Amino acid sequence: MFGRKKGEIMTYDVAIVGAGVVGGLIARELSRFNISVALLEKCNDMAMGTTKANSAIVHGGYDAQPGTLKAKLNVEGTALMPKVCEKLSVPFKNNGSLVVAFSESEMEHVKVLYDRGIKNGVPGLSVIDRDELRRIEPNISESAVGALLCESAGIVCPYELTIAAVENAVVNGVEFIRNCRVQSIEQNGDYTLKTTAGDIKAKFIINAAGNYSDKLASMVGDDSIDLVPRKGEYYLLDKSVGGLAVHTIFQCPNEMGKGILVTPTVDGNLLIGPTAKNIDDKGDTTTTSEGLREIVEKALKSVPTVSPRNAITSFAGVRAHPVCDDFIIGWCEKSEHFLNVAGIESPGLSASPAIALYVREILSEKLNLTEKEHYSDVRKAPVRFRHMNDVERAELIKKNPAYGRIVCRCETVTEGEIIDAIRAPAGARDVDGVKRRTRAGMGRCQGGFCGSKVVEILSRELAVPMNEVTKFGGESKIIYERTK
Repeated sequence: MFGRKKGEIMTYDVAIVGAGVVGGLIARELSRFNISVALLEKCNDMAMGTTKANSAIVHGGYDAQPGTLKAKLNVEGTALMPKVCEKLSVPFKNNGSLVVAFSESEMEHVKVLYDRGIKNGVPGLSVIDRDELRRIEPNISESAVGALLCESAGIVCPYELTIAAVENAVVNGVEFIRNCRVQSIEQNGDYTLKTTAGDIKAKFIINAAGNYSDKLASMVGDDSIDLVPRKGEYYLLDKSVGGLAVHTIFQCPNEMGKGILVTPTVDGNLLIGPTAKNIDDKGDTTTTSEGLREIVEKALKSVPTVSPRNAITSFAGVRAHPVCDDFIIGWCEKSEHFLNVAGIESPGLSASPAIALYVREILSEKLNLTEKEHYSDVRKAPVRFRHMNDVERAELIKKNPAYGRIVCRCETVTEGEIIDAIRAPAGARDVDGVKRRTRAGMGRCQGGFCGSKVVEILSRELAVPMNEVTKFGGESKIIYERTK
């Protein structure tokens, strides 16, 4: 932890455990106030759990049951998302979504979702017929008979949103502590968190630990959180087929979730998936031939021209499905200054801005929150060379020649952008951290060309030997020893 003497115990008003999108946005919201806040993350970077492996959808809010926290916070969060993304300089696209029906019985379910959405206060909902569906989504299957159109839905990059939120929080005084796995919690007045980064004291703990929020709660005697790890596998397709879908295309949902979707991403790729399988191992993010085959078979039902031949990568994520089927947000009965923010599965990304505000309101019941005199909720936009015209590029290179050296050809990412990502507040410390911040290695070759150069830049900027540079922290070293 930067600036901390060996053996020194740091004390904070609030310790947030878990730097996913929910923890990151809570940290940003609390950085507005005159309190000391630490954001603890067990991994080498933020957004390393469910946040980096999900559908990246900002849902309208018609799926959740009326009266639930999911319904309330989904609709509120979706309304907040465009402004939050604008302030944090994060790409957001209001592309709308479709729940497609392939039979008259499924059309009846579409109407149920419409009625539910109206009760939840979702704007821009309508039921459309086959002709209107094919007009707005030309590549949809001819067997589709109609759909629910939700104009308020959108897409965003979840890890980019998290990175931006944490950067903004750090600039406003939050301390981001990496490689900080909580091993136990003691309570004697304040809490003492025994972590792999040393002891940390806090008056309040916010449990935003995702799949492990049940385990964290149990450290203070709360065994009420019942979560089921649910794995979802995905295919990411090349930008050359990114235009196959205009909207986010869902099929009618079932008891395991919203089913297989076909959606564009904010970066121009096409995403298909996920599967939904309950598993025992919370850390199982392997992909399987059966899962990937299922994705393709079901995606073809919506968009018949989808092909795995256009896939550039596959991945899997694990979400924390709460047995109660609703977000779990509230004070722990066993420990009065311990706030659970658990079971945040889909639509957790959509709801995250509203969850941050909701947590702030709950925390204000017990902690005096006065606003800082100097606070900024704006994050300066990072340089994106690929989006510039020739004149802008020439001016940038004139100021700093590092922007004139292309490192990632697939995504047109420069050395200057990679250096910026490493030097940023809560900046990249590994290859995947650079990848998520700049897209170096996200393209067609998946880092085959630029990977070695990224390692070299990280080694130089962090002043560590190249064989100490990792892919995602821990023992994930890229190079083990010198061969020549």
